Amino acid sequence: MIRYLPFILQLALVVFCLIDCVQAEDARVRNLPKWAWLVLIILIPIVGPIAWLLAGRPNRANAGSGGAAWPTTRTAGFPEYERPQRPRPKAPDDDPEFLRSLKRSNAEHEDLLRKWEEDLKRREDEFRKDDEKGPDES
Repeated sequence: MIRYLPFILQLALVVFCLIDCVQAEDARVRNLPKWAWLVLIILIPIVGPIAWLLAGRPNRANAGSGGAAWPTTRTAGFPEYERPQRPRPKAPDDDPEFLRSLKRSNAEHEDLLRKWEEDLKRREDEFRKDDEKGPDES
């Protein structure tokens, strides 16, 4: 079974490249005419199909008409210079509203921290007073 594997892989490669070459548009085939690629793929077993994949196969990125691979609905009907402009998002350090919210948040945190410190100081003072009285006095 393993000794047939190279033959099967070669046959699969040839069949794939033949089908790909036949389906390709004549104007999009690179470097050689389409008929020459077909002959090369059939007559030179390993090198022909690999050469087709590397040097003859059309680029899929610009295979569509007009150079655009897939027309999009976002730009359909609008030339580039007439496309409606959407406001670009600002970076956080350029957005005044974001900076104001940071200042508000910082002020709130400072107030909360000040209250916690006052509460801690009050509790420490009460604890010291309790310690000064001693266990017999309470």
